[in-house]
Amino acid sequence: MSGGGPTIGVIGSYGGRNLGDEAILTGLLADVRSVRPDAHIIVFSRNPEHTGRTHPGVEPAAWDGVRRADSAATLARLDLLILGGGGILYDSEARRYLRLVLAAQERGLPVFSYAVGAGPLSDPVDCSMVQQSLEHAVEVTVRDDESQLVLEEVGVNRRINVTADPAFLLEPEEFPVSLLHREGVRRGRRLVGMSVREPGRAASRLDVDGYHRLLAQIGDFLVWRLDANVLFVPMERDDIKHSHGVLSHMTAADRGRILNGDYSPRQLLGLMPHFDMAVGMRLHFLIFAAMSGVPFLPLPYAGKVFDFAQRVGVPALSGLAREVEGPLLAEVDQLWDEREARAGDTARRVDEVRDQARLTSQLITPLLKRL
Repeated sequence: MSGGGPTIGVIGSYGGRNLGDEAILTGLLADVRSVRPDAHIIVFSRNPEHTGRTHPGVEPAAWDGVRRADSAATLARLDLLILGGGGILYDSEARRYLRLVLAAQERGLPVFSYAVGAGPLSDPVDCSMVQQSLEHAVEVTVRDDESQLVLEEVGVNRRINVTADPAFLLEPEEFPVSLLHREGVRRGRRLVGMSVREPGRAASRLDVDGYHRLLAQIGDFLVWRLDANVLFVPMERDDIKHSHGVLSHMTAADRGRILNGDYSPRQLLGLMPHFDMAVGMRLHFLIFAAMSGVPFLPLPYAGKVFDFAQRVGVPALSGLAREVEGPLLAEVDQLWDEREARAGDTARRVDEVRDQARLTSQLITPLLKRL
């Protein structure tokens, strides 16, 4: 582990085996280490064993369900606490992270809000804790305009910097064709990547069977329209079950495969150039497609996906109900026909968002250097 310099804590939605969150942590750690390679970094994690294994060089620390005295002992070692990144400030969840943040601030520890996502926020307890903790943070950065608006509406009355997701700071790791062969994917046809997700708290109103059937229609359309194979890319474990659910409704199920290996975010970023098109729900699957120059269509289930689509100028229909099947298939068809014409504008916008992600680094750098 690094050492000799400051001790920096990081708290976010880590250790849950979600590749989007792990991508955020990978980008954040690379950013901090680029400024302070001598720092000792403690990552507060739901699964310390997993975090220690997947992010060598950090000290993982449990925080969920940990006694206050044990958390206080860890906080006493820190010179800085980083809150974020990712979508962690929403009803019933924000308070869990902010208990630790408020305890740190009571000790006089500086707190930096790193490209967080916020909303929905309406619960009085969560709103109060968000307002109190962020008002006293040394800097507040959020990953999108929607999060800024949410924080302003709950009463955070200070400068809020809109940056972008730390995943935009990642560099890809090669994903050789041999790994595709191991996954049962043979080239010779076009390849389309698809990402589905469980309803969960962020998409609790999704009709599971309805959207499985809708996505199966899209999968079948892509098989016949592009003469393609479809590879489902799970970003967390429950996505595997829902990928099977979609595949079970496809008439061309023999042309579909589900990625089964245990891959890092950088490897998934390296996978993207193998795709001729990407269609998906998971935000970081879409971010990786955009970063790789792959034509992609978001299937929005939450505000963060709409916001991302708008930032990079990609059409996004509202919702995933069966009644949007016709317009959605038409959008997929149009995306394929116009992929080359759209590529330049999308690439320019992605570069702009990547520059916004670097703004977080510019804001935290002076603080890191002072430690």
